[in-house]
Amino acid sequence: MSYHLPAMLNAAVDGLRLRPGGVYVDATYGGGGHSGEILNRLEGGRLIAFDQDSDALENATADPRLILLNQNFRFLRNNLLYHGFKEVNGILADLGVSFHQFDTMSRGFSFRGEGPLDMRMNRESDIKASDIVNNYSEEQLASLFYRYGDIRCARPLAAAVVSARKQAPLTTVSQLVRVATPFLPQRRESKFLAQMFQAIRIEVNRELDALTDLLEQACEMLAEGGRLVVITYHSAEDRLVKNFMRSGTFDGVVKTDFYGNRLAPFRSVTRGALRPESDEVAANPRSRSARMRIAEKRSDYEKREA
Repeated sequence: MSYHLPAMLNAAVDGLRLRPGGVYVDATYGGGGHSGEILNRLEGGRLIAFDQDSDALENATADPRLILLNQNFRFLRNNLLYHGFKEVNGILADLGVSFHQFDTMSRGFSFRGEGPLDMRMNRESDIKASDIVNNYSEEQLASLFYRYGDIRCARPLAAAVVSARKQAPLTTVSQLVRVATPFLPQRRESKFLAQMFQAIRIEVNRELDALTDLLEQACEMLAEGGRLVVITYHSAEDRLVKNFMRSGTFDGVVKTDFYGNRLAPFRSVTRGALRPESDEVAANPRSRSARMRIAEKRSDYEKREA
Protein backbone atom coordinates (compact mmCIF):
# COMPACT_ATOMS: atom_id res chain seq x y z
CA MET A 1 0.00 0.00 0.00
CA SER A 2 1.34 3.42 -0.95
CA TYR A 3 1.55 6.16 1.66
CA HIS A 4 -1.22 8.05 -0.09
CA LEU A 5 -2.90 8.20 -3.50
CA PRO A 6 -3.64 11.89 -4.09
CA ALA A 7 -7.18 12.83 -5.06
CA MET A 8 -7.88 14.75 -8.26
CA LEU A 9 -4.14 14.98 -8.93
CA ASN A 10 -4.04 16.45 -12.43
CA ALA A 11 -7.08 18.69 -11.94
CA ALA A 12 -5.61 20.12 -8.73
CA VAL A 13 -2.22 20.91 -10.25
CA ASP A 14 -3.90 22.26 -13.40
CA GLY A 15 -5.88 24.54 -11.10
CA LEU A 16 -2.71 26.16 -9.78
CA ARG A 17 -1.90 27.41 -13.29
CA LEU A 18 1.84 27.05 -12.70
CA ARG A 19 4.08 29.86 -13.90
CA PRO A 20 7.79 29.45 -14.73
CA GLY A 21 9.85 30.58 -11.75
CA GLY A 22 6.78 30.75 -9.50
CA VAL A 23 6.66 29.98 -5.79
CA TYR A 24 4.04 27.46 -4.67
CA VAL A 25 2.82 25.81 -1.48
CA ASP A 26 1.62 22.26 -0.91
CA ALA A 27 -0.03 22.63 2.49
CA THR A 28 -0.55 18.87 2.94
CA TYR A 29 2.49 16.97 1.67
CA GLY A 30 1.49 13.45 2.77
CA GLY A 31 2.98 10.95 0.35
CA GLY A 32 4.27 13.71 -1.90
CA GLY A 33 1.92 13.00 -4.79
CA HIS A 34 0.73 16.54 -5.42
CA SER A 35 4.17 17.96 -4.67
CA GLY A 36 5.80 15.55 -7.09
CA GLU A 37 3.46 16.54 -9.89
CA ILE A 38 4.01 20.23 -9.18
CA LEU A 39 7.77 19.76 -9.34
CA ASN A 40 7.46 17.72 -12.56
CA ARG A 41 5.64 20.59 -14.24
CA LEU A 42 7.33 23.58 -12.61
CA GLU A 43 10.09 25.33 -14.54
CA GLY A 44 12.52 26.60 -11.92
CA GLY A 45 10.71 28.22 -9.02
CA ARG A 46 10.29 26.88 -5.49
CA LEU A 47 7.86 24.64 -3.64
CA ILE A 48 7.28 24.90 0.10
CA ALA A 49 5.43 21.91 1.55
CA PHE A 50 3.92 21.40 5.00
CA ASP A 51 2.96 18.29 6.95
CA GLN A 52 2.51 18.04 10.70
CA ASP A 53 2.85 14.24 10.64
CA SER A 54 6.53 13.38 11.03
CA ASP A 55 5.98 10.13 9.08
CA ALA A 56 5.48 12.22 5.94
CA LEU A 57 9.09 13.41 6.09
CA GLU A 58 10.19 9.95 5.02
CA ASN A 59 8.62 10.68 1.61
CA ALA A 60 10.71 13.79 1.00
CA THR A 61 11.59 14.26 -2.67
CA ALA A 62 15.26 14.92 -3.37
CA ASP A 63 14.76 18.17 -5.27
CA PRO A 64 16.62 21.40 -4.47
CA ARG A 65 13.48 23.40 -5.27
CA LEU A 66 11.58 21.74 -2.40
CA ILE A 67 11.46 22.93 1.21
CA LEU A 68 9.55 20.36 3.31
CA LEU A 69 8.50 21.57 6.75
CA ASN A 70 7.26 19.41 9.63
CA GLN A 71 4.66 22.04 10.54
CA ASN A 72 0.90 22.45 10.68
CA PHE A 73 -0.27 24.55 7.73
CA ARG A 74 -1.96 26.91 10.16
CA PHE A 75 1.51 28.44 10.60
CA LEU A 76 1.77 29.20 6.87
CA ARG A 77 2.57 32.91 7.09
CA ASN A 78 5.31 32.72 9.71
CA ASN A 79 7.08 29.87 7.97
CA LEU A 80 6.97 31.53 4.56
CA LEU A 81 8.33 34.79 5.95
CA TYR A 82 11.04 32.93 7.89
CA HIS A 83 12.24 31.33 4.66
CA GLY A 84 12.20 34.67 2.84
CA PHE A 85 8.95 34.43 0.87
CA LYS A 86 6.73 37.52 1.15
CA GLU A 87 4.21 36.15 -1.32
CA VAL A 88 3.49 32.99 -3.33
CA ASN A 89 1.81 32.26 -6.65
CA GLY A 90 -0.32 29.34 -5.56
CA ILE A 91 -1.43 27.26 -2.58
CA LEU A 92 -2.80 23.71 -2.73
CA ALA A 93 -4.38 21.91 0.24
CA ASP A 94 -5.74 18.35 0.10
CA LEU A 95 -7.47 17.99 3.46
CA GLY A 96 -7.91 14.23 3.40
CA VAL A 97 -6.38 11.75 5.83
CA SER A 98 -3.59 9.74 4.20
CA PHE A 99 -3.81 6.03 3.43
CA HIS A 100 -0.85 5.59 5.75
CA GLN A 101 -2.68 7.17 8.66
CA PHE A 102 -5.85 5.15 8.04
CA ASP A 103 -4.03 1.86 7.54
CA THR A 104 -1.59 2.13 10.47
CA MET A 105 -3.82 0.69 13.19
CA SER A 106 -1.62 2.01 15.99
CA ARG A 107 -2.69 5.53 14.93
CA GLY A 108 -6.36 4.80 15.72
CA PHE A 109 -7.85 6.62 12.71
CA SER A 110 -9.82 3.64 11.38
CA PHE A 111 -12.63 1.56 12.85
CA ARG A 112 -11.60 -1.41 10.66
CA GLY A 113 -8.92 -2.74 13.01
CA GLU A 114 -7.88 -2.69 16.62
CA GLY A 115 -5.74 0.06 18.06
CA PRO A 116 -5.67 2.82 20.66
CA LEU A 117 -8.06 5.75 20.42
CA ASP A 118 -5.41 8.21 19.28
CA MET A 119 -6.16 9.96 15.93
CA ARG A 120 -3.46 12.60 16.31
CA MET A 121 -2.00 13.82 13.04
CA ASN A 122 0.78 15.45 15.05
CA ARG A 123 1.87 12.77 17.50
CA GLU A 124 3.44 15.41 19.73
CA SER A 125 0.00 16.86 20.43
CA ASP A 126 -1.33 16.55 23.98
CA ILE A 127 -4.93 15.59 23.16
CA LYS A 128 -5.87 12.10 21.93
CA ALA A 129 -9.22 10.73 20.86
CA SER A 130 -9.48 8.87 24.16
CA ASP A 131 -9.26 12.19 26.03
CA ILE A 132 -12.25 13.53 24.16
CA VAL A 133 -14.31 10.35 24.42
CA ASN A 134 -13.69 10.04 28.16
CA ASN A 135 -13.67 13.67 29.28
CA TYR A 136 -16.12 15.62 27.13
CA SER A 137 -19.58 16.18 28.55
CA GLU A 138 -22.58 14.49 27.00
CA GLU A 139 -23.61 17.81 25.46
CA GLN A 140 -20.15 18.40 23.98
CA LEU A 141 -20.03 14.90 22.48
CA ALA A 142 -23.50 15.26 20.98
CA SER A 143 -22.53 18.59 19.45
CA LEU A 144 -19.38 17.30 17.77
CA PHE A 145 -21.11 14.12 16.52
CA TYR A 146 -23.80 16.26 14.91
CA ARG A 147 -21.65 19.12 13.58
CA TYR A 148 -18.65 17.15 12.35
CA GLY A 149 -20.21 13.77 11.61
CA ASP A 150 -23.72 14.65 10.43
CA ILE A 151 -25.00 11.97 12.84
CA ARG A 152 -28.75 12.33 13.43
CA CYS A 153 -28.81 10.24 16.61
CA ALA A 154 -26.01 12.35 18.10
CA ARG A 155 -27.67 12.80 21.50
CA PRO A 156 -28.45 9.14 22.28
CA LEU A 157 -25.02 8.12 20.93
CA ALA A 158 -23.35 10.64 23.24
CA ALA A 159 -25.42 9.37 26.17
CA ALA A 160 -24.31 5.80 25.41
CA VAL A 161 -20.65 6.85 25.37
CA VAL A 162 -21.00 8.59 28.74
CA SER A 163 -22.78 5.58 30.21
CA ALA A 164 -20.15 3.13 28.93
CA ARG A 165 -17.19 5.13 30.20
CA LYS A 166 -18.65 5.09 33.72
CA GLN A 167 -18.01 1.34 33.74
CA ALA A 168 -14.47 1.65 32.38
CA PRO A 169 -12.54 4.22 30.31
CA LEU A 170 -12.87 3.82 26.54
CA THR A 171 -9.29 3.52 25.28
CA THR A 172 -9.45 1.29 22.20
CA VAL A 173 -11.13 1.33 18.81
CA SER A 174 -13.08 -1.86 19.51
CA GLN A 175 -14.50 -0.47 22.77
CA LEU A 176 -15.88 2.59 20.99
CA VAL A 177 -17.26 0.50 18.12
CA ARG A 178 -19.12 -1.71 20.63
CA VAL A 179 -20.76 1.35 22.17
CA ALA A 180 -21.88 2.51 18.72
CA THR A 181 -23.10 -0.91 17.52
CA PRO A 182 -26.75 -0.51 18.68
CA PHE A 183 -27.04 2.68 16.64
CA LEU A 184 -25.69 1.32 13.34
CA PRO A 185 -28.25 1.65 10.52
CA GLN A 186 -28.77 -1.47 8.47
CA ARG A 187 -26.60 -1.62 5.33
CA ARG A 188 -24.93 1.67 6.35
CA GLU A 189 -22.86 0.43 9.26
CA SER A 190 -19.50 1.42 7.80
CA LYS A 191 -20.66 4.88 6.81
CA PHE A 192 -21.99 5.57 10.30
CA LEU A 193 -18.77 4.46 11.97
CA ALA A 194 -16.73 6.51 9.50
CA GLN A 195 -18.80 9.58 10.37
CA MET A 196 -18.35 9.04 14.09
CA PHE A 197 -14.58 8.56 13.80
CA GLN A 198 -14.38 11.57 11.47
CA ALA A 199 -16.14 13.77 14.02
CA ILE A 200 -13.74 12.78 16.80
CA ARG A 201 -10.70 13.15 14.53
CA ILE A 202 -11.71 16.68 13.51
CA GLU A 203 -11.99 17.65 17.17
CA VAL A 204 -8.68 16.00 18.14
CA ASN A 205 -6.76 17.85 15.45
CA ARG A 206 -8.76 21.11 15.56
CA GLU A 207 -9.05 20.73 11.81
CA LEU A 208 -11.62 23.46 11.17
CA ASP A 209 -9.65 25.97 13.25
CA ALA A 210 -6.54 25.11 11.25
CA LEU A 211 -8.46 25.48 7.98
CA THR A 212 -9.78 28.94 8.85
CA ASP A 213 -6.24 30.00 9.78
CA LEU A 214 -4.94 28.67 6.47
CA LEU A 215 -7.58 30.44 4.39
CA GLU A 216 -7.02 33.79 6.10
CA GLN A 217 -3.26 33.55 5.69
CA ALA A 218 -3.59 32.36 2.09
CA CYS A 219 -5.48 35.55 1.34
CA GLU A 220 -2.59 37.55 2.78
CA MET A 221 0.29 35.59 1.24
CA LEU A 222 -1.01 35.01 -2.29
CA ALA A 223 0.25 37.38 -4.96
CA GLU A 224 -2.20 39.09 -7.28
CA GLY A 225 -3.57 36.47 -9.65
CA GLY A 226 -2.34 33.67 -7.38
CA ARG A 227 -4.45 30.54 -7.18
CA LEU A 228 -5.91 28.79 -4.13
CA VAL A 229 -6.89 25.13 -4.63
CA VAL A 230 -8.59 23.27 -1.78
CA ILE A 231 -9.85 19.67 -1.74
CA THR A 232 -12.30 18.90 1.07
CA TYR A 233 -13.99 15.71 2.25
CA HIS A 234 -16.95 16.72 4.37
CA SER A 235 -19.61 19.40 4.38
CA ALA A 236 -18.26 21.52 7.25
CA GLU A 237 -14.89 21.97 5.49
CA ASP A 238 -16.47 22.61 2.11
CA ARG A 239 -18.84 25.22 3.55
CA LEU A 240 -15.94 27.19 5.04
CA VAL A 241 -13.99 27.08 1.77
CA LYS A 242 -17.03 27.96 -0.34
CA ASN A 243 -17.94 30.95 1.81
CA PHE A 244 -14.39 32.26 2.05
CA MET A 245 -13.71 31.99 -1.67
CA ARG A 246 -17.00 33.72 -2.39
CA SER A 247 -16.83 36.52 0.12
CA GLY A 248 -13.60 36.50 2.13
CA THR A 249 -15.68 35.74 5.23
CA PHE A 250 -16.69 32.45 6.81
CA ASP A 251 -20.37 33.31 7.04
CA GLY A 252 -20.53 34.03 3.31
CA VAL A 253 -21.53 37.69 3.73
CA VAL A 254 -19.74 39.93 1.23
CA LYS A 255 -18.50 43.23 2.64
CA THR A 256 -18.54 46.40 0.57
CA ASP A 257 -16.69 49.71 0.73
CA PHE A 258 -18.25 53.18 0.94
CA TYR A 259 -19.02 53.12 -2.78
CA GLY A 260 -20.62 49.70 -2.76
CA ASN A 261 -17.67 47.86 -4.29
CA ARG A 262 -17.29 44.25 -3.22
CA LEU A 263 -14.32 43.65 -0.92
CA ALA A 264 -14.15 39.92 -1.64
CA PRO A 265 -10.49 38.99 -2.13
CA PHE A 266 -11.05 36.10 -4.54
CA ARG A 267 -12.63 35.37 -7.89
CA SER A 268 -14.02 31.86 -8.15
CA VAL A 269 -12.48 29.85 -10.97
CA THR A 270 -14.84 26.88 -10.70
CA ARG A 271 -18.62 26.91 -10.86
CA GLY A 272 -19.38 25.06 -7.68
CA ALA A 273 -17.25 22.22 -6.41
CA LEU A 274 -15.51 19.85 -8.82
CA ARG A 275 -15.77 16.12 -8.15
CA PRO A 276 -13.51 13.23 -9.14
CA GLU A 277 -14.25 11.43 -12.39
CA SER A 278 -15.91 8.02 -12.19
CA ASP A 279 -12.74 6.22 -13.29
CA GLU A 280 -10.79 7.80 -10.44
CA VAL A 281 -13.43 6.76 -7.91
CA ALA A 282 -13.32 3.21 -9.29
CA ALA A 283 -9.53 3.12 -8.90
CA ASN A 284 -9.51 4.98 -5.57
CA PRO A 285 -12.85 4.63 -3.72
CA ARG A 286 -11.57 6.89 -0.92
CA SER A 287 -11.70 9.81 -3.36
CA ARG A 288 -15.48 9.59 -3.79
CA SER A 289 -16.22 12.26 -1.17
CA ALA A 290 -13.60 14.70 -2.50
CA ARG A 291 -14.78 18.18 -3.50
CA MET A 292 -12.39 20.70 -5.04
CA ARG A 293 -12.77 24.47 -5.27
CA ILE A 294 -10.40 26.89 -6.98
CA ALA A 295 -10.19 30.66 -6.58
CA GLU A 296 -7.88 33.41 -7.80
CA LYS A 297 -6.65 36.42 -5.82
CA ARG A 298 -8.23 39.53 -7.30
CA SER A 299 -5.78 42.04 -8.76
CA ASP A 300 -7.67 44.98 -7.29
CA TYR A 301 -8.18 43.56 -3.79
CA GLU A 302 -5.39 45.38 -1.98
CA LYS A 303 -6.33 48.67 -3.62
CA ARG A 304 -9.97 48.37 -2.57
CA GLU A 305 -9.08 47.24 0.93
CA ALA A 306 -6.91 50.34 1.34
